[in-house]
Amino acid sequence: MAYNEYLSERIENYFLDKKIQYRGMKMMGGYCFMVDEKVCVGVVRDEVMARIGTENYEEALKKEGCKEMNFTGRAMKGYVFLTEAATDLESDLEYWLDLALAFNPFAKASKKKKKK
Repeated sequence: MAYNEYLSERIENYFLDKKIQYRGMKMMGGYCFMVDEKVCVGVVRDEVMARIGTENYEEALKKEGCKEMNFTGRAMKGYVFLTEAATDLESDLEYWLDLALAFNPFAKASKKKKKK
């Protein structure tokens, strides 16, 4: 599954400009930006996936271009998908990236798989 490389590049440039340490990796059919070894944001097809936490979740869903993240038939609370309407302007994209980065210190890292 292809992802929007231009959108990924915009996110990468933001992280580089702000001197935010991250690790990029292909994940979930898209590209994911890991901050402190935790999922922060990503690009899936033509949408940004942002991990914003449950505290901001309901209010975020009211904004144009923001929708619940739903991979498996049920919403993943604390994660949202952002369409072009929510990320077209740099200031709009920065708003969502700032929100995800503000939540990142409180996010739990996924458990590491043990090697056999």
